[in-house]
Amino acid sequence: MQLVTLGINHLTAPLALRERLAFPAERIAQAIHSLRNLGVPALAESAILSTCNRTEIYCATESSLTEVRTPIQSWLASYHEMDTSHLAPHLYDYTQADAVRHSFRVASGLESMILGEPQILGQMKQAAREAEAAGGLGTYLHQLFQRTFSVAKEVRTQTAIGEQSVSLAAAAVRLAQRIFETLSNERVLLVGAGEMIELCATHFAAHAPRSITVANRTLERGEALARRFNGRAMRLGDLPAELGNFDIIISCTASSLPIIGLGMVERAMRQRRHRPLFMVDLAVPRDIEGEVARFDDVYLYTLDDLGRFAAAAQAVRQGAVAEAEAIIDTQVQQFMHWVDTRGTVPLIQDLHQRGETIRQSELERARRLLAKGEDPSKVLEALSIGLTNKFLHGPTQLLNQGSEEARERLVELLPHLYKSAR
Repeated sequence: MQLVTLGINHLTAPLALRERLAFPAERIAQAIHSLRNLGVPALAESAILSTCNRTEIYCATESSLTEVRTPIQSWLASYHEMDTSHLAPHLYDYTQADAVRHSFRVASGLESMILGEPQILGQMKQAAREAEAAGGLGTYLHQLFQRTFSVAKEVRTQTAIGEQSVSLAAAAVRLAQRIFETLSNERVLLVGAGEMIELCATHFAAHAPRSITVANRTLERGEALARRFNGRAMRLGDLPAELGNFDIIISCTASSLPIIGLGMVERAMRQRRHRPLFMVDLAVPRDIEGEVARFDDVYLYTLDDLGRFAAAAQAVRQGAVAEAEAIIDTQVQQFMHWVDTRGTVPLIQDLHQRGETIRQSELERARRLLAKGEDPSKVLEALSIGLTNKFLHGPTQLLNQGSEEARERLVELLPHLYKSAR
């Protein structure tokens, strides 16, 4: 069985391409069904990981990487209505131990834009749950994900990979502090109510801004988050009228289209009389139209901008990378040993079945002799001889009649096959 991973991430593809290849959460199950219906037996097991920084497809296959790469690549391009030639230069692929190592590294935060960030582990767990619900997980991918989560936990607890605040949320705060003298005078608007917005709320709340407001499509969820930070909630539909009232805007929703456009920001800036407006777009696809950055008093940062800024703060974590890699290497070897042993399971099952057939045959013969009144000790003696002869028949015949090469191989194996039972 081959384990295969194909995908793009922030190192291989620009934001514009990543947002085109993103899978909305509500479409993951349908996408997995579509992927498995390609007619390629290799894709009986499949899962999709789609985050701000990566889109990856994991599968277990009886075919080689060469045989499945093109069908998956074509499906991915077709699904997102784009030309395959635009995708191919940015696509990476891994198989077997390299695929396992990649999964371990991703979950441990070693492949993240922010080294050691913890959110990716939760995102991978969600991807595994979605794949299982869609029927995409079998023996191999289920075991891969479970081992991946275990390795990520070990890396986080045994190394300093998660120390120091170098998250995107922390980077957003530091960038805002470059624009405003103090955050205590500023009004913060958080658009969305997901995990990333919650992290941003936590970081900005620590600086006691004048106010925190959460805008969300579902008002109840927005209110629940706002209450935690003594803020208020509003509906997304109120954004056009309210946008100019805020100094700092952080947006991260699951919308497939921008929700803050050029015209909305233009009206807000007239209302603000050109007071600075700090905006961070953490969504993929983007929530804020890129043209907004053309206004002189608007400071718009994207996910990639924050990633580059935060990278400078990662030096403390770099020392933990070697320790993390050592843990991962050991765990990759153990997992691949499990994969290799899985390949012998059908053979072991067949051997047990053959042995059981022989046992049942000799046992039935012994019962017939006992029923005839034969001496039990003689019946037991005959039973043991019969079992021994039948189990040794194959190796004995091969030694007597097999080719020279077969006999030599068997001679090497016999000491291991028939070790002393004492």
